[in-house]
Formats: sequence, C-alpha cells, structure tokens
Amino acid sequence: QVQLVESGGGLVQAGGSLRLSCAASGITFDRYVLAWYRQVPGKQRVLVATIGTERSTTYGDSVKGRFTISRDNAENTVYLQMNSLKPEDTAVYYCHAHLSDFPLDYWGQGTQVTVSS
Repeated sequence: QVQLVESGGGLVQAGGSLRLSCAASGITFDRYVLAWYRQVPGKQRVLVATIGTERSTTYGDSVKGRFTISRDNAENTVYLQMNSLKPEDTAVYYCHAHLSDFPLDYWGQGTQVTVSS
C-alpha cells in the first residue's frame, strides 16, 4: 500500500520558517519525481516546487529564493524548507510523487500551513 504522509505544518508569523516533510512508503522512492503543491479554498492546486530523480529542482515564481525542496532517498522523504513566509503562503500543502516514464502518481493527504500577519 502506497502512502505519502506529510508533517510539519502549523501556524507561524510572517517572516518565519517552517520545514515540511513527506515520508513515503510502498514505492521505489528514488525512481519518483517529487513535488509540493498548495491549495487554498476555492482555488486550484498550484505547483510549488519539484525535485527530479537526479535532484534537479524547479520552483514556482512566488516562492523562488524563499523555499527549498530536497530529498533523502535513504529515508524515503522529501522536504520543503520554507523561509521568509508571507500570509499569502497560507494554504494546504500536498506532497506528490510521479514516475517520469509511466502514468502513475500519488498524493499525500495534505498539511495546513497558516502564516499570520
């Protein structure tokens, strides 16, 4: 059974930091491209950052220079370090894993991040 379990969300003041974690089980972790998305009520889920199997990374324009995605294949975990947080970063953050060469993907259940002004 595949599971992606996020943790690390919470309430933080603007300018603060949080680190999200997503622990995966049931997949061959190092074969998967990993990503973080976020969603606010009434809006579509938006891509925040990705990290490939060779650790190449991409970021959404709104988080460049503030967020860092990383992966630990030994621990089957992907991280999102979020610095200089802004109220507009408030959202539910979701972990996503997909294969680059096959239509197979998985989602975590989400973790709430709330940034107060």
